[in-house]
Amino acid sequence: MEAVVRAHCRTLKTPTIAREFVETERRSIHEGLSPATYLHALLDAEISTRGEHAIERRLRAARLPARKPLTQFDWRRPHGLARNRIEELARGEWITAARNVVLLGPVGTGKTHLAIALAIEAIRRGHSAVFFRASELVRTLTEARDARQLGRVQDRLQRSAVVVIDELGFVPFERAGGELLFDVLSNRHERRATILTSNLSFGEWSRVFGDDKLTAALLDRLAQHAEVLVTRGPGDRVGRALESRDPEATR
Repeated sequence: MEAVVRAHCRTLKTPTIAREFVETERRSIHEGLSPATYLHALLDAEISTRGEHAIERRLRAARLPARKPLTQFDWRRPHGLARNRIEELARGEWITAARNVVLLGPVGTGKTHLAIALAIEAIRRGHSAVFFRASELVRTLTEARDARQLGRVQDRLQRSAVVVIDELGFVPFERAGGELLFDVLSNRHERRATILTSNLSFGEWSRVFGDDKLTAALLDRLAQHAEVLVTRGPGDRVGRALESRDPEATR
């Protein structure tokens, strides 16, 4: 009988049931559970495993530089953020509403960690996500344009429920690159959710895009549909450097 059940499980592609039905049956008999309860336990195990595998597939597809969940964020360091606001964003309503999250502040104040953590929460809630550093995304778009595959890359970006664009402003773009990035953000406007991080204030973004009108148009759209979070403080890396040089100075 076990062989028949395992064969049916292979046909139905239910490997968790095939792996656990014998032990679950023994436990059910020992505990005096009904056949319906036994079946429910097996189906629960199968669904749970499939959900975990789906999350893992989406995490791999997101190409996150690290898997830093919100539980690892160090709230003790100065960053100027309200914890309850971040935890509210982690619930993901902004994604279904096609809003954006913009994190602005000095280097080392946790912007990238929070962007990754929000992407992970989105993935856990069933959304797809993909991570790019801004310079990497512009390079990808430029290479795709040159190879006449820009439409394919744009479509892939548009299908992602959340796109994370990190470190906007670290590397200035040529005007053509800024226009390509503008097109991505414009296409997602009011349709999909985007997370942006930058060490520059909004007033400095024209240095990145190289065009005042283009920047003004982008900021106008972001202002309508964005949660803007401004981080403050010396930054994690600066703080650690100070501690390593003079422990007494940080007490």
